[in-house]
Amino acid sequence: MRTLVAMMTLLALAQATFDQGALAADGDRDAARAVILRQQDAFRHDDAAAAYAEAAPAIRSIFPSAETFIGMVRQGYAPVYRNRRFEFGTDEALPDGSLAQGVRIQDQDGTDWEALYTLERSGDGAWRITGCRLRKAPGASA
Repeated sequence: MRTLVAMMTLLALAQATFDQGALAADGDRDAARAVILRQQDAFRHDDAAAAYAEAAPAIRSIFPSAETFIGMVRQGYAPVYRNRRFEFGTDEALPDGSLAQGVRIQDQDGTDWEALYTLERSGDGAWRITGCRLRKAPGASA
């Protein structure tokens, strides 16, 4: 529970900072986007292990198996799991060294969504996804 509260706090901080922060360096931006795209590709192919591999250790500690993780995504993040359109928006380097990456998504039903991914470097130096905040885009119907 403490980890979940910490993740929610991090996402709130990321959103607040995202609205006013600096763009990420090109190399970091490209590497972070590559991680997100690998996970998207894994979702498209129902490859739970590959999708799970892009999640940060904190996420893997909450969802201790690839199947549990992908089940949560299917249930709670359907527009991320399956979509018609997935395109990157604004990105930002956060003060703690992590990154926030905005994504515009259109789900299978044509509803528009905004996602805010947060990523951090893992111990091996690779970027990993620490969270994804998903909300309907302003003006999207219910």
